[in-house]
Amino acid sequence: MARYIGPKTKISRRFGESLFGEDKYFNRRKHLPINYVTNRRRGKKSEYFFQLLEKQKAKYIYGILERHFEKLFIEASRKKGVTGELLLQFCESRLDNIVFRLNFTPSRFSSRQLISHKHIIVNNCVVNIPSFRLKPGDKILLKNKKHPVVIESLSNKKGNNIVDWLMLDEKNMCGEFKSIPSRNQIPENIKEQLIVELYSK
Repeated sequence: MARYIGPKTKISRRFGESLFGEDKYFNRRKHLPINYVTNRRRGKKSEYFFQLLEKQKAKYIYGILERHFEKLFIEASRKKGVTGELLLQFCESRLDNIVFRLNFTPSRFSSRQLISHKHIIVNNCVVNIPSFRLKPGDKILLKNKKHPVVIESLSNKKGNNIVDWLMLDEKNMCGEFKSIPSRNQIPENIKEQLIVELYSK
């Protein structure tokens, strides 16, 4: 799957939930097809169908391509612990996701653009790689504290939905990756066990 640049609301409606953050167009239809994917074909759906659907959903949410996503799974499967939980932890530790979670941007797409344009500093070094993985204790700082996208995003969200494993200093426009999140601290609605079963075949 190449990088998706088409209408995001269309993808969200396919899965029956807003995958890319706030979406003012998502609820515009009078009859939202919540079970659009599972009901559009007749007949019984296979186990593989639901596993593949869950993998595609996770890839769309985090904006990760197939090859990189598979590499993350292989790395997670080689480490001690629950493979599905480790996979999500790797996804959540990406710099583009952290910038989004800190409310610096309205979506992960815009956070990737902010990073690639060298507006993000990690531990006093400019990082322009969205997939850069942070470690506990790493500090994230904005190069331009008056960036219009960041100011607008923070004013809209007002810092009221920062996850427990991150810390935001809105006055100094900086954040800290305090700890690796456990599964119950990750708000994304992903059934990671189905992804593990798919790759384990």
